[in-house]
Amino acid sequence: MERKLFTALQGDGAQRLNDGLSKQGFRRSQNVLYRPSCADCAACLSARISVADFVPSKSQKRTLRRNAGIERRATSPWATEDQYALFRRYLEGRHASGGMADMDTFEFASMVEETPIRTRVVEYVERETGALVAVCLTDVLDDGVSMVYSFFEPERTRASMGTYIILDHIKIAREAELPHVYLGYWVPGSAKMGYKAGFSGLEIYVGGKWEAMRDPSDYVAQAFPQENDPISEQVAGITLPDGEPLRRK
Repeated sequence: MERKLFTALQGDGAQRLNDGLSKQGFRRSQNVLYRPSCADCAACLSARISVADFVPSKSQKRTLRRNAGIERRATSPWATEDQYALFRRYLEGRHASGGMADMDTFEFASMVEETPIRTRVVEYVERETGALVAVCLTDVLDDGVSMVYSFFEPERTRASMGTYIILDHIKIAREAELPHVYLGYWVPGSAKMGYKAGFSGLEIYVGGKWEAMRDPSDYVAQAFPQENDPISEQVAGITLPDGEPLRRK
C-alpha cells in the first residue's frame, strides 16, 4: 500500500520549509510537501544533479544541437490556454491512463498557480514560429532549482525533449550559481525513469543522506527491504529549517 509523509506548506516560513525538506527527499505538490514512506517498499529515491560534477555525454550534446532552435522564457506561475492544450496532448500521447489523465482546466490552473514559494513557469518555444513545445513548473530553492512537473509536445520524439529540459535547467542553475537540479524521484529498474540515471553528477538520497549514484543495479536489492523504519522513527529523523531535529533529547 502506498504511504507518504506530508506536511502543509503555508505561512511566512513556507520558503524555508521547502528549502529545508527538499534537501531531505521531500517534493512539493501545490501547497503540500511529501515523501514516500511505504511500509515494505523503498523504491522511490529522491534524485538531484550536482551541477559542478555534470559533464554532458555525446548523446546529450546531440540533444542540445537538435534543439538549438528553441528558446526559453520564464514567467510567473500563471496557467494559460496554450499550456493546458499542450498538457492535454502530452497526457494523451504519453500518459493516457495515468492519474492526471482526467485533470480539467481548473485543476491544471491550481497545479500551476497554487504555490506559496518562489516558483516559475519555464516555457520553451520554437524561435521561428513561436509555437509552445515544452513547459516546466520550477521551484527556486536556496541550493538549486526543483523541476516540479514538466510536459512537452509528444510528437517531438527525436528531439528528446525531456532530456533537453533537464539539460537547460542545469544551465539555469549554473547561471544562477546554484549547486543542484532536483529531478524528483528515481525508481531502480523503472524503464520510464531510467533516463535520469544517464546524467553524470547524479546524487541519490539514501539512508538520510545524499550519495553519488553508484551502479543503478546496486539499488534494486534495496528497493524492497523486509521492513522500513517505523513512521515515528522517520519523522524523528527530519530536521526543521532551524536546524533542530523533530526528536527532542
